Amino acid sequence: MTPPAKLRALLAAQGMLRAPGVYDGITAKLSEQAGFSAVYMTGAGTSASLGYPDFGLLTMSEMAENGGVIARSVTMPVIADADTGYGNELNVTRTVQSYERAGIAGLHIEDQVFPKRCGHLDDKEVVPREEFVAKIRAAVAARRDPDFLVIARTDARAVIGMEEAIARANLALEAGADMAFVEAARTIEEVAAIPRLVRGPCLLNVVRGGKTPDLPLGQAEAMGYKLAILPSLLLSAVVQACDEALRVVRDTDAPPSSAGAPPVRERFRRWGADEWDALRTRFRDPVPATEPAPAK
Repeated sequence: MTPPAKLRALLAAQGMLRAPGVYDGITAKLSEQAGFSAVYMTGAGTSASLGYPDFGLLTMSEMAENGGVIARSVTMPVIADADTGYGNELNVTRTVQSYERAGIAGLHIEDQVFPKRCGHLDDKEVVPREEFVAKIRAAVAARRDPDFLVIARTDARAVIGMEEAIARANLALEAGADMAFVEAARTIEEVAAIPRLVRGPCLLNVVRGGKTPDLPLGQAEAMGYKLAILPSLLLSAVVQACDEALRVVRDTDAPPSSAGAPPVRERFRRWGADEWDALRTRFRDPVPATEPAPAK
């Protein structure tokens, strides 16, 4: 199955798909080894990995390249942030085609102006709904694989209100989007209302410290969501772990003890060392057996 077909099959199953947010090959492989069935390439995490805030500073090609790294690192489908599509309908067309070539299974495109801001920051701006819907039509028409998932994200809740956000989500679904993503609901009541009012599958964005209240994923599933992405899950954990490790070395002037730590070989196994080692001699000619000396 192609990555988009795998993603479609997962979403067709009962329940809600959980996709941890990843931003490189390490976080992608860790998510797969932890038993998850799909991952989400976070734009905020990708931006941070290149030293930038999530202010729409990365180019489409930088995002597509990182999505390709993640896609080749795992066997499960990758859903990716595509910001605003990086321009008008022409740019959206190129974005979809570039993401498909990178091996990504689906993306979401939003209705913010460009450059955008993280969906859980203040002072966002959105484009007119007609412009947003045109981009969604372009994205749907651009895909070469009909299974490639097009998710329509609207940030209108924070700018215009929930009623407009729901209207935009439904218009995007009518335009051919496969799923709706209403960003940054403010209350549990709003979170629950979205799957009731949107006439199609819905995505929930679970952001630590964001605008949307915390809730158990099982509760979101019971509300009717089909996909939950957790973009800040691993980025937050990595930042905390790195801050602590650096603090200990700075304050004690001693590196962490090797006692009880896995050996280097074990760490390399997490990234496929055994499989790569098997290739070292696989294609070499076998050493011919030594023929016995003739009898005298």
